[in-house]
This record gives sequence, C-alpha cells and structure tokens, in this order.
Amino acid sequence: MYRCIMSLLTAHDLSKFYGPDEIFSGISVDVPHQARIALVGPNGAGKTTLLNLLTGRDIADTGSVSLARGAKLGFLPQRPELHGANTLYAEQLGAFDSLREMETQLTALEHALADPARHDEALAAYGELQERFEYLGGYTYEQRIRTVLHGLGFTPEDYEHRLMHLSGGQKTRALLARLLLEAPDLLVLDEPTNHLDIQAIEWLEGYLSEFQGAVLVVSHDRYFIDVMAKTVWELDFGSLETYRGNYSHYVRQREERHARRLSEYEAQQAFIAKEEDYIRRNIAGQNTRQAKGRLKRLERLKRDDLALRPRSRRKIYLDLGDTQRSGDKVLMTQDLLVGFPGKPLFNVPDLVLRRGEVAALIGANGAGKSTLVKTITGDLAPLAGEIKIGAAVTIGYFAQAHESLIEANSILDEILSARPMPISQARNYLGQFLFSGDDVFRPISSLSGGERGRVALAKLALSDANLLLLDEPTNHLDIESQEILQNVLADFDGTILIVSHDRYLIEALATQIWSASPGYLTVFEGSYREFLDARLRQQTLVKEAVSEDKSANSSRLGTASARKHGMNPYELKQRLTQLESEISSLESRLETLTSDIERASLDGDAAQVRQLGEDYSRIEAARDQALALWAELGD
Repeated sequence: MYRCIMSLLTAHDLSKFYGPDEIFSGISVDVPHQARIALVGPNGAGKTTLLNLLTGRDIADTGSVSLARGAKLGFLPQRPELHGANTLYAEQLGAFDSLREMETQLTALEHALADPARHDEALAAYGELQERFEYLGGYTYEQRIRTVLHGLGFTPEDYEHRLMHLSGGQKTRALLARLLLEAPDLLVLDEPTNHLDIQAIEWLEGYLSEFQGAVLVVSHDRYFIDVMAKTVWELDFGSLETYRGNYSHYVRQREERHARRLSEYEAQQAFIAKEEDYIRRNIAGQNTRQAKGRLKRLERLKRDDLALRPRSRRKIYLDLGDTQRSGDKVLMTQDLLVGFPGKPLFNVPDLVLRRGEVAALIGANGAGKSTLVKTITGDLAPLAGEIKIGAAVTIGYFAQAHESLIEANSILDEILSARPMPISQARNYLGQFLFSGDDVFRPISSLSGGERGRVALAKLALSDANLLLLDEPTNHLDIESQEILQNVLADFDGTILIVSHDRYLIEALATQIWSASPGYLTVFEGSYREFLDARLRQQTLVKEAVSEDKSANSSRLGTASARKHGMNPYELKQRLTQLESEISSLESRLETLTSDIERASLDGDAAQVRQLGEDYSRIEAARDQALALWAELGD
C-alpha cells in the first residue's frame, strides 16, 4: 500500500454544469492517508457527480483532481456493472492474481528441487519467493475470500453463481467484496449499505475500522456514518463545507453554524436599515456628501449580503395529527407460525404490544420480517395460531415496495383515493410533500423510489391510524427527510411496529426489539442500546466458554500463537484446511437444522421448534468462533 506524507487525493476549484445548470463550483478538498470521510447532502445536490469527478469517471468543467503517484483507488458505484461468465468466487480470486502467479511459480520450483542439476539454484529462488509469498498472505487468501463473502451475506451455495445471474443488490455486494480484498489505498463507496442487512453492515463497520487505507463514502445511513466517519463533507447549494467528527458531531456543528450565520445576517440587516434611514434623511441636506458616500458603501454591502443570507431548502411537512385512543392492548398473538404454505419461516412467541410502545423488527434479509407484517395486516394468512387486534385500533401500513400504489394512477389520484377532498386542497396538501404544479399529474409508474415513498407517507398521514406498521420507511429518503420522519414518529401518540435497517431510527424510537432468526422470533424488552449491550454480554459468555474448550483441547488445536510460530507454511496451510472442513461441517449442520425447524413448524410442535432453535444458535456460535480462529490464523 502506498505511503507518503502528502494527501492521497487532492481536488482544486472543481465545478460542474449540466447545460446551463450549475451543480456546484469552487470545491477544493483533500483526502489524507487513513481518512474516514462521509459525504452527505440532500438528494440531487451532486454527491455522486462529485465522486465521479474525484475517481476520474467524469471530467470537471473547471479545476483539477490529483491522485498521489503510485496510489491505488477502488470505487463502488451505486449500480455496478458486473458482466461475463465469471462466478462470484472466481471474481474474488481476481483480487489475488499476482499471488496466484507466485503460487504457480512455487509449484514449478518444487518440481525443480527434485532435479539434482537444478536443486541448488531452485532452492535459493524458492526460499526468497516463498518468504515473499507468505508475507503477502499467499497461504490465506482463499480463507480471506470466504471471510469477506460470509461477512457480506453470501453463502457457500452462492459461490458458483455467475455474475450475469446476480441481482442488482448481489452485484453491489460482489463488487464491494472484491474491493475490500484488493485493499486499495483509497476506497470510494457510493451508498455501500443500500443492499446490506444490519448484520452485514455491522461486519462492514468492523472491517473498515481495521482497514489501513482511506475511505470516502456517500451514505444516508446515519448510524453507519456515526461509527465510521471522522470527517463529514456536506454538499448543498453548490458548495461544500467540512465538519470534524462523526454524524452526531456534524449535526451539532451544523446547527451552531446556522444559528451563528442567522445572527450575523440579522445584525447586518439592522445595520443596513439604520444606514438607509440616515441616507434618506440626509441625501438632500447639509450632509449630502456623507450620505452619498454611505450610499456607495451600502450598495457594495448589499451585493455581499447575497452570500451571507441564510439559505434553506423546501422540506417535507409531515403531520400524523391526533389519533383516536386505542385500547391498552393493541396487538396480540397466540401460537403464531408465519410463512408460506410448504415454507414456514418462524414461530412467534405470544406477543402483547401495548398502546404507545414502539417495537422494532430486525433480522437478516429473507428472515421473514415483511412476511410477519403482512400477516398482521391480513394480506397473508398465518400457517398456525392467531393474531388479535385490540379495541378501537386503526392500522396504517407503509409497505417497503409501496404495493398499495397503483401504477396507472396519478399522484393526485392516490391522494383522493385515500381521502376525498377538493382538488385545490389536495394539490396544496401534496405541496407539503414537495409535489407542486403539474407534478401532481405524474403517473406512479414514472416516480423514483424516493418520490414513491413521499406519496406513501402522504397517504399514511391521511389514514388517521393509531397503529402504524412501517416497513423500511426511511428507504430512499435523504438524511434531512429521515430526521423529519424520526421527529414526527417520536411525537406520535399511537403505537408503532417498524421494520428497518436504520439503526439510528431504531435507537431513537424503539422500546422493544423483535429479532427474527431462522425458525424463531425473540423479543427483547428495552431500547436498541440495551439490546446491543445484552447481545455483547451473551457473546462474551460464548467466547469465554469456547476459550475454555480450546484450552481443554489445546493438545489437538493448540493456541493460534503456537501454531503461527511452531509450523512451517505447509503445516499452517494444512491446519487452515482442517478448519475449513470444520466450518463446512458446521454450516451443513445449520442447513439440516433449518430443514428440521421447518418440519417441526409444519407439525405444530412448538417445543421441538424452540429446542431446535436453541441448537441452531449453539451451532451458529460454534461456526462463528471457527471462522474467527480461521481469520486469526490467516492474519
């Protein structure tokens, strides 16, 4: 990796226009070594455009970009283009082409060692090459590939899938894996968490915390920025401002700057008014010369006033209003099993969600979170058990894919279908959600994800619901809109069940956590922070138990340090292969348990499902420990 005192990347006086429209101008930035920078700003501010300029994918209309000599840059666009016949695994192997070439050379030299005439020469070359191969991680690169793919949510069954057959989200994760394995000096990532569940995002955060290069990332994930960033760039109104610290620091500093600028502007306006009054009283009198001099200075000051004047964007205005008071028990389940005919997903413990509570439903992609919500709404029938809705409860449902929106309808049609009202009133109402003029006649089929989300929120606010079922409500919203939604939900006097990967939102609102896993759902009474603390304590207990087990079996496994220093590279590689076999066996056991859980669920054997779920957790913990040991040996 490139090392130098100077910055990895510098940009000076960048500007970009699309036709007559200026996107931004006068932007100068630098990216130091090991920087952790988050680029934020409203949708349409030009964040992706700026990344394209910095990475060389586009050319600025003015200014320059310079990458330090010898430095390597890796870029993850929002919509990566991965084509060809490569499998997922073969694509990752491409990150280690130089190591694989060295591996081929070592194999050739091993054959040469058997030739007495070439032995001495081959031995000298072999020793030097083997030392460099080991130093560069040649004996562990395949283990590193599996670790990264696992961390980003891929399973061994995915390894042989062709790139051309991957979904858009899978392609994003595949390219991200390749970039992490290549370990460039500067990683530039455009919305890397869009297609990751919470578990994969947490893994990425941990990986980036150990990454030796610099990271520049565009993200709407406030929690991710809080964990990852040490600097925040805000791009808005065509200019860029720098803030020190993470997202929480940025929010405080931004408010302080805005307050200070408003105070300075108001003081300037008071001064201008005073000067204008003096000029008006004296321009035709004895002090006409002084008045004319002040007039010239005032004209210059008014020109400068344009730069000082505080600016603000239009924001969505969301008001859920006062709701009818529901009964104390809002949602109850009994012996509930959710899923699809022939494919049960998990048993639900008997739940009671009370008035005013906020439950956050979390879990891996595909675990069945949306399925549970659709079962509550009645869109899906339960496979077993029942759901009871409390007295005087009115449900408002925000679907992740906005299925309730009719593609052929206009935006205006959708609002009028939610609540009949005069056209003029409906148009004024849509203005609160940033739809103005002829926009209201656009068909739903023409809208972006963010625009569809705003229409769905507008309809939700008209539902008079006192139980909100929200499935990924912050998807496609910029950070400012996320903050507005969070504040509105915090003031809501009803009950909320929210499915979200937005940990910032969950931490701010949740009073209990529902965690979906294969075969079962667990309920934690408390905030998200308390949930994380409890999970950490559980993981610590598991690690201590595994550590004791490792100590008891040290004659078989030994410590990582002893293996590292007591084995030659071939013995180390053999041990890694043994661990890979153990991991594969554990993963097969997990697959078997998943099938067993499904069968027990179909039989309605709740006790068996619970026992199998506990076995699943135990085997999963053992698999994770084996992976950690594998990674430790590889390092």
